[in-house]
Amino acid sequence: MRVLLTGGSGLLALNWACAIRDSHEVLLATHRRRADLAGTRSVELALEPLDTLTSALQRLAPDLVIHTAGLTSVDECERDPERSTHVNAALARNVALAAAAAGARLVHISTDHLFAGTRAFYTEAAQPEPLNAYARSKLLAEQWVAQVHPDALIVRTNFFGWGHAHRQSFSDWLYYGLDEGRELTLFDDAWFTPIHADTLAHACHALVDTGASGIYNVVGDERVSKYAFGAKLADTCGFSGALLLHGKIAAARLSAARPPDMSLDNSKARARLGTAFGSVADFLSLLQQQHRAGRREELRAAITG
Repeated sequence: MRVLLTGGSGLLALNWACAIRDSHEVLLATHRRRADLAGTRSVELALEPLDTLTSALQRLAPDLVIHTAGLTSVDECERDPERSTHVNAALARNVALAAAAAGARLVHISTDHLFAGTRAFYTEAAQPEPLNAYARSKLLAEQWVAQVHPDALIVRTNFFGWGHAHRQSFSDWLYYGLDEGRELTLFDDAWFTPIHADTLAHACHALVDTGASGIYNVVGDERVSKYAFGAKLADTCGFSGALLLHGKIAAARLSAARPPDMSLDNSKARARLGTAFGSVADFLSLLQQQHRAGRREELRAAITG
């Protein structure tokens, strides 16, 4: 299968490519930065205007498009909601339209940020209650993608994995901070259901293989606080947990409102695939295995420009 990943210089696309490059032909679609990753091919691809993008996808002829590109900074989206809507929703619609015209399947990566966070384990049927510009743009993207590419798989998730200088995940921030001996404050009243990027990729391909479409929560099996996640990472990686300080999202002066509970219920995806996805301990063990195998260094060296 020929798989094209938008946002090809981003953390998710690079880890996704590493996860599938031994079994698929992988095209990393980049724009401002070039990705040089073994076992993949980097192609320059602008997501607008639509006719140019459509022609490019028809020429590249992917069987499957994974749309990972987007503006993910919640605070940046809040400062410029028009740009947030354009990048996260309008360009996602372009990708969906072009993929449909090229006859390609589509996996659209959404977010767990869509709800008010007043309870745990939101299902796919839960009514979204976006609290900020980022969440509103991602919800609009879901709606537009579903309209123009009805067979698209729309994945709500929260992932982590090794990144690079221009794209870091929550686990990167924790790892490098602890490695430098810095004290880090983590919310113990903010909850999520994280999944490792490779596990996310494999689960999405498995869902595509079953013909799944529509919205699926693809997250880990375990709901943890940001503080508990940090403590587990410190223990797994051999850092001092004493560097982690308790904080409260309820008391934080954030420029954009955040839901205190972003945990998602993954039972629909688990039932479809007949398997669990894993615990935080499983994913952190995988992160460490990848570190020893050189994934961190490979990704840090993969991005130029």
